[in-house]
Amino acid sequence: MARRPGSPGAYGEEFSFVSPLVKYLLFFFNMLFWVISMVLVAVGVYARLMKHAEAALACLAVDPAILLIVVGVLMFLLTFCGYIGSLRENICLLQTFSLCLTAVFLLQLAAGILGFVFSDKARGKVSEIINNAIVHYRDDLDLQNLIDFGQKQFSCCGGISYKDWSQNMYFNCSEDNPSRERCSVPYSCCLPIPDQAVINTMCGQGMQALDYLEASKVIYTNGCIDKLVNWIHSNLFLLGGVALGLAIPQLVGILLSQILVNQIKDQIKLQLYNQQHRADPWY
Repeated sequence: MARRPGSPGAYGEEFSFVSPLVKYLLFFFNMLFWVISMVLVAVGVYARLMKHAEAALACLAVDPAILLIVVGVLMFLLTFCGYIGSLRENICLLQTFSLCLTAVFLLQLAAGILGFVFSDKARGKVSEIINNAIVHYRDDLDLQNLIDFGQKQFSCCGGISYKDWSQNMYFNCSEDNPSRERCSVPYSCCLPIPDQAVINTMCGQGMQALDYLEASKVIYTNGCIDKLVNWIHSNLFLLGGVALGLAIPQLVGILLSQILVNQIKDQIKLQLYNQQHRADPWY
């Protein structure tokens, strides 16, 4: 009996539907992110063991070290499925990898859409985080450095205005506050002085007691929330590029895994056909 062109029997015993290019491209793709996941877990464990994160927990509600560990473990398990699945040509592992990656992509997409639709609530949450960070400014050195960096980078001071720093117990303007920093703001609020050799860390002394016009001669008076919103609006293309950069590897992983799964299924059909017709004298 003649074999139909394009039918499984039209291919020789040595033929394989599985493309080595697709297989090993997916293999190295997963291996790269598998290594990255182990680095995230290692950094998270190190951060958790080496320092206490009470201040970070108070203002972020999630310990960054724990977050790194959780993300790293999930990424490790996900890429492990793709890593072993592509190497062993295991349909079950590849389908698990593809479905999980699709779920992650859809969750990120939904989060982005919800953040855009409910921008007012997102702004309120950011404001809450910044105010909590101000309260715990002196409690954690890393948090303090992060706030100072943000205020200098965005040329701002406080959440809504520089007077938000009165929420901090050390900078509070109440009469019974014994702190030497009473009614002051951090040095990162101060206007930069050209060619200044030594930073004056006391430049914000007593600034909260001044009105906006007088204080604006020495410090930034605008809050960081409005500055951050303006920066986001003026850098939408950049943020879109970052989002696209995160989405592309996920879409590539989903596409490659589905191509490989279909190739493996075709190969299985070919092997079954060859086994069934091996004893056929007309084969």
